[in-house]
Amino acid sequence: MKLPAVPGITPVNLDSVERTTAELHALMARLRGPDAARDLGLEAAAVQCAEIAHEQRAGLLALVEHRDADPALLIAGVVPVDHPGEAADLGYFIADTTPGIREVSNAHTSRGYPVVIVERIGLSGAQLQAVVLDPDRPRAAVFTLHSPGGRGWLEVAGLAGTLVAGVDLSPAAPAPGTRAGSGRSPGGTSARSAGRW
Repeated sequence: MKLPAVPGITPVNLDSVERTTAELHALMARLRGPDAARDLGLEAAAVQCAEIAHEQRAGLLALVEHRDADPALLIAGVVPVDHPGEAADLGYFIADTTPGIREVSNAHTSRGYPVVIVERIGLSGAQLQAVVLDPDRPRAAVFTLHSPGGRGWLEVAGLAGTLVAGVDLSPAAPAPGTRAGSGRSPGGTSARSAGRW
């Protein structure tokens, strides 16, 4: 699994919950400014996000930022799929069984993988999920973007869409120091959001 580099998407290290929390908190504090040191809610949010990422064995946890938008969190991972079927079937199932859905659409990535895109906008903010189906193996890459504030939603969703569009599901030997099997991927900067997992 390979991801393209997308400026504005800054991944955090997933070696341990503590390291993930520290990096995510530092990124969030930088965006919040000088008052961040006194904001206990910011640290609690970083802890919660790090714990969720590790519980779900995520391959990616990243902060997505755009100058005209509230920052958003992006979490991604690969999940087994027993009967992947067609993207249209999956989209129809999601639309019928999931409350609060604003829009469900089908598309293809730049490499031709089918993807189902689900958008929810509600009181807890805006959320986008993209499920990229692997036509050669019983698995899917699931990307979830969440913006609690929702300001500039189209801008951060566009950055996440660029990342999803460039995903490569072809099997390849992992690069040195990247996730292979149960290992974790290294962190990086917005210019280094590319990786394999």
